[in-house]
Amino acid sequence: MSRIKKILVSQPEPQNKKSPYYDLAEKHNLKIDFRPFIHVEGITSKEFRQSKVDLSDHTAVIFTSKTAIDHYFRIAEETRVTIPDSMKYFCISESTAYYLQKYIVYRKRKIFFANGKLEDLLDVMQKHKDEKFLVPLSAAHKEEIPKLLEKNKFSYTKTTLYKTECSDLSDLAHVNYDVLVFYSPSGIKSLMQNFPDFKQNNTMIASFGDKTARAVKEAGLRLDIKAPAPQAPSMTMALESFIEQHNKNGKA
Repeated sequence: MSRIKKILVSQPEPQNKKSPYYDLAEKHNLKIDFRPFIHVEGITSKEFRQSKVDLSDHTAVIFTSKTAIDHYFRIAEETRVTIPDSMKYFCISESTAYYLQKYIVYRKRKIFFANGKLEDLLDVMQKHKDEKFLVPLSAAHKEEIPKLLEKNKFSYTKTTLYKTECSDLSDLAHVNYDVLVFYSPSGIKSLMQNFPDFKQNNTMIASFGDKTARAVKEAGLRLDIKAPAPQAPSMTMALESFIEQHNKNGKA
C-alpha cells in the first residue's frame, strides 16, 4: 500500500491563501492540484427570448447565488432591458446581497436578504406578497424553490439563465493521482463522461455530501473517504484523518 502523495480536488483553486488545503499539503508533504470538473455557461439571448419570459414584467427578483446575479444582469444587457430603480431584490444571504454592488448602487435600492436558508427568505418575502417575482435558475435546479413559492402562494416566474457543463479533462488522461476529491454529483458525471473507461484500481475517491456519495456508488466506483462526518465536518479534516491512518501503514 503506497503512501498518499498526490491529490486532485475537482474545484477551482482557493483564492484565499489561508485555505486549509494549503495547510494540509504542507503538513503532510502533499502535492494538491485543483481543477474544476464542471463550468457554468450562460444561455444565449436567443435562447432566452425563446422562453417568452420578459424581465420587465416583474417587480422583484429572487437570487439564490452570485452566479444567478451575473447572468440576470448579463441577459438584461444583451436583451436591452433596463432594470428599474424600483426593482426589489431578495437574496438568500448577506454576501449574495452585497454582490449586487457589482451591478447597482446598493444603498439606493430595495434589497432584502436572509441568513442562507430559503425558508427564512420566504419569511422576509411575506411582507411583499403583491410583488411579481422572477426566479433566475440553473437548467439543473432544485424543485424545492418553485414548490415553496407555490405552497406560499407567491406570484412568480422561474427562468433558466445558465447551465452546468462538463469541462474538457483530456489533458489529465495520463496523469495519476492517489486521491480524487468531489463536491458534487456533476463532478462524478464529468469524470465518467471524460473517461468512460475509467478504472479506479488503487485511486481513492473522497466525496462531500450525501448526494455526491450516492453518485460515486451509482457510477460503480468505490467510496473511500466521506465528509462531513461526526469527527470530520470538513473535507480537509476527513482527508487528514484518512491520510494519517493510510500513510502510517503505507510504504515510503
